[in-house]
Amino acid sequence: MTALATLEKVTRRFGDVTALDDIDLEVGSAQLLGLLGPNGAGKTTLISLLQGLRRPTSGSVRVFGGDPRDAATRIRLGTTPQQTALPDTLRVGETIDFVGAHFANRVPTAELAAEWGLDELLRRQTGALSGGQRRRLAVALAFVGRPELVLLDEPTTGLDVDGRRALWDAIRRRHAEGATIVVTSHYLEEIEALAQRVVVISEGRVVADDSLAAVLARVGSRWVHLASPEADRIAALPGVTASVVDETGVAFSVHDSDAFVRALVESGLPFAQLQVRGATLEEAFLALTERSAA
Repeated sequence: MTALATLEKVTRRFGDVTALDDIDLEVGSAQLLGLLGPNGAGKTTLISLLQGLRRPTSGSVRVFGGDPRDAATRIRLGTTPQQTALPDTLRVGETIDFVGAHFANRVPTAELAAEWGLDELLRRQTGALSGGQRRRLAVALAFVGRPELVLLDEPTTGLDVDGRRALWDAIRRRHAEGATIVVTSHYLEEIEALAQRVVVISEGRVVADDSLAAVLARVGSRWVHLASPEADRIAALPGVTASVVDETGVAFSVHDSDAFVRALVESGLPFAQLQVRGATLEEAFLALTERSAA
């Protein structure tokens, strides 16, 4: 797999604060990569280095084999930062035309607007758009130049559930057409829905870098959900590490679900509606970042 972007031994400091600490990372072609981390972990700093907006304090950053600060390199890159400034007096169609004019093989305005749900807004000034509509336009602009690599920093902030899902569908389509996409998000559901590969950053370091399934498996626990009037006694069975009560019963965190179910049956304690599942991305994320902090 061809590497479109690489960070080698990258450290970035802001005064006494180390935002990234000796990071190694490679983004391969045709990947849809989810970048996770708590606030202040270094995600946005990493994206800014790939955009060429900042230099590393030490180490090297390469995009398409070149310096991300070079215009010839950045022309193949699409980005949507967390905060986007749009010209309030320009219409949506004019804004797309203005950005698209920088690219030789741009997506036509009408085509881009239809794909991202902006076709009814083309004659509206961007200053009159809602926050969700402005965010949709900002993400659409990242794709106007048919980029090979797209960096989306919190792309669905401010969108409602339906808006987020519509944007996810558009991102998946562009990935299916060959674009490599890096997404940062504080919506863990978003990363779980989109990403094939997940990179977790904590305190400026990479604490996990693997497929979504492998990151979930690293938590090393399963959840057994059931209903029982003897939940307290079940919680005392061997292998139970935690329990969470909800409106339909109790979920028990266990290392070995098969062993737990055998012990439960042998105990003779009453139960019903038993279900077994693996960890969610939220649980994996919390476990990995807590281990890093420890």
